[in-house]
Amino acid sequence: MTSKNPLISRRSAATLLSLMGVSAVGAAVSTGAGPAAQTAMAASVSNPKHGHDMMPQPVQYIQAEEVDVDAMDAMHEAGVNAFPAQTRGLGGQPLEYEMDGDVKVFTLTADVVEWEFMPGKTVEAWTYNGVTPGPEIRVTEGDKVRVHITNNLPESTAIHWHGLMVPYSQDGVPFLTQPPIKPGETYTYEFPIREGNAGTHMYHSHHNAAEQVTRGLLGGFIVEPKDPAARPAFDREYTMVLNDGPIGGFSLNGKGFPATQPLVAKKGEKVLIRYMNEGLMIHPMHLHGMPQLVIAQDGWLLPQPYMCDTLNIAPGQRFEVLVDATEPGLWAFHCHILNHAESEHGMFGMVTVFIVEDDEEAGATPAA
Repeated sequence: MTSKNPLISRRSAATLLSLMGVSAVGAAVSTGAGPAAQTAMAASVSNPKHGHDMMPQPVQYIQAEEVDVDAMDAMHEAGVNAFPAQTRGLGGQPLEYEMDGDVKVFTLTADVVEWEFMPGKTVEAWTYNGVTPGPEIRVTEGDKVRVHITNNLPESTAIHWHGLMVPYSQDGVPFLTQPPIKPGETYTYEFPIREGNAGTHMYHSHHNAAEQVTRGLLGGFIVEPKDPAARPAFDREYTMVLNDGPIGGFSLNGKGFPATQPLVAKKGEKVLIRYMNEGLMIHPMHLHGMPQLVIAQDGWLLPQPYMCDTLNIAPGQRFEVLVDATEPGLWAFHCHILNHAESEHGMFGMVTVFIVEDDEEAGATPAA
């Protein structure tokens, strides 16, 4: 179909959308912004202007430049072929502890590092122990925990134990429960892990948090049940920390596709996936090929688990799902807000692959 409207420049399109109450984020998407623009988009979300009609208005998209189909397809293919691309740094690995009597003692440092989120692309990240997500803290109901944190950042910070039931003095909110941890200082948190508080939790900054957390000051805190039979059984598990902001725009475990890590399982295995949204936006995570059984939210087992293929995860939420790896193959796994995952340049950001291996189909490759 040929448009009867004159060509609209990107600037005039953005102006038009602004007058309609649509933010610059929408303008970036409508004009076909690539991954670089998506990165900027993730760091700045505008609110609709008051007094404007919020009902969708028809806007006819005009392709200002002719599409080179072969070039577009080549960029998409190159990204898939590069997966999983190698980068420096891997976050979310288990944090070792020392015992002091009956107390498990963990040590963290808050550091600024150059973090490679895609091959050859780095950003100044604020990290725990030099990685983002920070190292995973894993304990068991009934444990006693002590955490030393040394602040090597250029500003004050604090740690909030998101989802954990701790004494209020240990909750990590400056001027409400503690003084801020100033640059160069070391602070110590200590608390018991209550029985009944098992599940998927998080730790992150609670000082200038919209800046510090999106820059990388976040990590997983897993509480194992004292009785393993108290929660559903599984064969292997993965943690997926969702974030949006300065680290590549949109990221899974601190990396953007094709540098994200695949989830791999054998046919017939039951896989536990722990979702944690540390970003500022919702992210509906969609798995191709197999359903997800949602068994827990914010650490609490659901009285009635439910099936889905797309699970909407709001900031601060954690979900646990089980996937029965019944279908051999390479299955796309991504945020279904599509401009968090794909552009004309190919897939990027919040995309990975769920690989189900079958002994009879070992070495399966994508169809040509």
